[in-house]
Amino acid sequence: MSTIDLTSETFEQTVLDNEIVLVDFWASWCGPCRMFAPIYEKASETHTDLVFASINTEEEQALSQAAQVTSIPTLMAFKKGQLVFRQAGALPAPALEELIGAVKALDVEAAAD
Repeated sequence: MSTIDLTSETFEQTVLDNEIVLVDFWASWCGPCRMFAPIYEKASETHTDLVFASINTEEEQALSQAAQVTSIPTLMAFKKGQLVFRQAGALPAPALEELIGAVKALDVEAAAD
């Protein structure tokens, strides 16, 4: 599965309806965003059990503001509807793989206690 584009209309339902959702906030003018895009796309093809989503911050300004995105790229990971990771900056491929493994292994219910 490749990445899907999210909007303010589809964001919440996508996060709630899927076990794990990674969300990349980006913009076309952002150099680090363009460098991260192929890494993110390749990971989406490797991890077909996850949802890889992208939000264009230029087109979805209200959603970006609601998510308190102040620099891009920003990557967020949601598991069972809960935000479990948030970081600004482009991740190298090994760090993205490590993050995916950590999110998959995370017990959200235990972490909430």
